Amino acid sequence: MTTITIEDVRERARGTVLGPHDPDYEEARKVHNAMIDRHPRAVVRCSNAGDVMAAVDFARENRLDLAVRGGGHSVPGFGTCDEGVVIDLSGMRGVRVDPGNRTARVEGGATWGDVNAATHAFGLATTGGIISTTGVGGLTLGGGIGYLARGLGLSCDNLLSADVVTADGKLLVAGERENADLFWALRGGGGNFGVVTSFEFQLAPVGDIYGGPIFYDLDQADTVLRFYRDFIANAPEELGAFPAFQIAPPLPFIPPNRHGDTLIAIVACWAGPLEEGPRAVQPLRDVAPVVAEHVGPMPYPQLNSAFDALVPPGLQHYWKANFVTELDDEAIEAHLRYGPKVPAVNSTMHIYPINGACHRVSPKATAFAYRDANFATVIAGMWPDPADNEANISWVRDYYAATAPHSQEGGYINFMAGDDQDRIKSNYRENYERLVEVKRTYDPDNLFHLNQNIQP
Repeated sequence: MTTITIEDVRERARGTVLGPHDPDYEEARKVHNAMIDRHPRAVVRCSNAGDVMAAVDFARENRLDLAVRGGGHSVPGFGTCDEGVVIDLSGMRGVRVDPGNRTARVEGGATWGDVNAATHAFGLATTGGIISTTGVGGLTLGGGIGYLARGLGLSCDNLLSADVVTADGKLLVAGERENADLFWALRGGGGNFGVVTSFEFQLAPVGDIYGGPIFYDLDQADTVLRFYRDFIANAPEELGAFPAFQIAPPLPFIPPNRHGDTLIAIVACWAGPLEEGPRAVQPLRDVAPVVAEHVGPMPYPQLNSAFDALVPPGLQHYWKANFVTELDDEAIEAHLRYGPKVPAVNSTMHIYPINGACHRVSPKATAFAYRDANFATVIAGMWPDPADNEANISWVRDYYAATAPHSQEGGYINFMAGDDQDRIKSNYRENYERLVEVKRTYDPDNLFHLNQNIQP
């Protein structure tokens, strides 16, 4: 068999194929996390599924590492590699909405901002992430936690089908009726099984929401966290809300004398009837004196993009995560020790609620196994200066070490660091062995290994 060359890929591909000597290569090899500095042999900027197939064939036949990049937000830098092939899906961002059936067909390189812009025109939405520049593919394949999860379930719970290029270079449709084992694995199993070139989502009526951030003084953190733990357990499912330790950015609604202060916040999103929003959110205002807030009716896409400016490309990133069944008093004490030490305005800690609709899916119905967890905690270290790497990575690790004994063994794979490979089995619990079997079926040689890897 004749070896496929980079020139063969250029001839086959509709999109652009870049090598180290091409003018746009330096920009093309960048990812969101500036800690990651890698030099792939080729970056294939795909225009369609055929381009993806060509790139997969090239990597497989030449035994090269293969990275798949959607939004480019992968903290461990899984969207790039040294001396391998990068499938860059950022040119495939189309979204087609079927308002009658309340579905959307989303290309593999789209961001949640792309989806929101298309679906909001029809007063529809599905569960996306917290930042609108996040890629649809990475978020969904890892599960998909976001503002709407308590009411609508995870992103992967709203996935109806997917078009997937597998390791043999073929395009398959995965859904409940065909390639059902692959469809099961895609819903939480990450990028282990192929390149998803198209997602089909169920949408729900969500247009304008009532919400935004509420900031409290740091000395109220104990009160706020204990209240949040009890309140969110039985809050209406239309309400999404999460607490955060946050250095106050210089925003107009925050008093100027508080800019730069470390505060505790709750970010709320009421997606029920708009007129009920003030009453639904009022308990969050009443829990402690409010330093500042920016809460009110707004289009859902506005909230989903509200914090984009805090997470621009080019920051240093190091994250840790755990699922939490109960946010007990000891866990809260650990948060109170380390949360106030948040090192930069970009860094934060969030405790996302994943009860409500997320709990109504069986732990074996999808690859996402932690259906009994009530919270997903992320300690998101993000900062601009590489000189701060050692100190700030230590903050993340120390914070994680303090909270881990009060958490589940596994965590959300989308929040995992590059040094978390030893947690793979824990992240999938009883679903791990089935995932291995699906991996053996669709990727027996582990071509797709640049991820939180399930080894065949």
